[in-house]
Amino acid sequence: MEEFPVKVSEAVCLGASLALSGICYCLYKKSRTTLDKLEDAPHFTIDGKLKDILKVTPGACLQYAVIEGAVQPVGEPLTSSFQKEILGVLQKVLLREHRLVWNSLSRTWTDSERVLHQRVTAVPFVLVGSDDTAVRVLCPMQASGVHMETTHEKFHQVNYGFSDIIGQYLSGEKLKGQLETEEMLKVGATLTGVGELILDTDGTLNLRPPSNGSEYFLSITDFDTLLGEQESTAGWWKGLAIASAVAGAGVLLWLGRRYYNQLKVHWQREKERREFDRLRAENPRARAPVAGHEAIEEEEHLENACVICLTQPRNCILLECGHVCCCYSCYQALPQPRCPICRQSISRVVPLYHV
Repeated sequence: MEEFPVKVSEAVCLGASLALSGICYCLYKKSRTTLDKLEDAPHFTIDGKLKDILKVTPGACLQYAVIEGAVQPVGEPLTSSFQKEILGVLQKVLLREHRLVWNSLSRTWTDSERVLHQRVTAVPFVLVGSDDTAVRVLCPMQASGVHMETTHEKFHQVNYGFSDIIGQYLSGEKLKGQLETEEMLKVGATLTGVGELILDTDGTLNLRPPSNGSEYFLSITDFDTLLGEQESTAGWWKGLAIASAVAGAGVLLWLGRRYYNQLKVHWQREKERREFDRLRAENPRARAPVAGHEAIEEEEHLENACVICLTQPRNCILLECGHVCCCYSCYQALPQPRCPICRQSISRVVPLYHV
């Protein structure tokens, strides 16, 4: 049986779906692990009892804990660059350029953006509880979660001249403008922190990224909202992993079906060949050799040669057209069951007997 060919598109689809399902499954497992740790993390109130709890804890450290408090700076706070009355402890200023780029495949303009300028500023800050107990937050820029809110957003649109419009259509790019944004973690905002809680040797409480590799969270939302966001993320990755696996299984089923159909064709050809050989064996009619006519027989063999391979004699009749033009092996190798002479469909083949 000839080799089973796998098309490039089928191989690409199968490989892509398997790779995507593997990546999505790994991300789902990571999200699920983070979610399980969040659900198991103990909650603590920032008050005087927190130090007592850490003093009796081995190593004066809680590897993964949830706290919530009001943001207060240690020293001078940051002032918004656009609204002077807004004070904060974290500030992120972004300037992004927006362009329209012509997509020749979809024949549409697609939006593209790039960062022209980014500035991140931070000052030390603490989370303050009900009785002025403070927990200092370390490495806040390493934390996940929404811990800043937008305080300024302005789009600077570009005005075009006639020459600019002509140049844009020639280059395939249109400059829309620049978007200027500012995000800040405001002083007094309620912040939920999830991380490693430690009691330092000088008696200060610190919240830092977990040393065991768990994810560090700072969020201006409450803990239940943070938990819901992580559940949603894990659900999305799970759905994508299942969808990719189903797509891969579909490609495998398609390949299996194609392979089975090829096997059926092979079995049918073998059955037809056995039947053809049986009919020829039941009717052994051959031309008796005549002495001294070797040259004539050679000439007749060339005239009776298969029009496809030009080596084997024509030994079959194609029905319903009745043409005798090829050997049985070449007939079975035809890509379509059509007569090579008249292109009529072949319904059956019978042996040709020479008398």
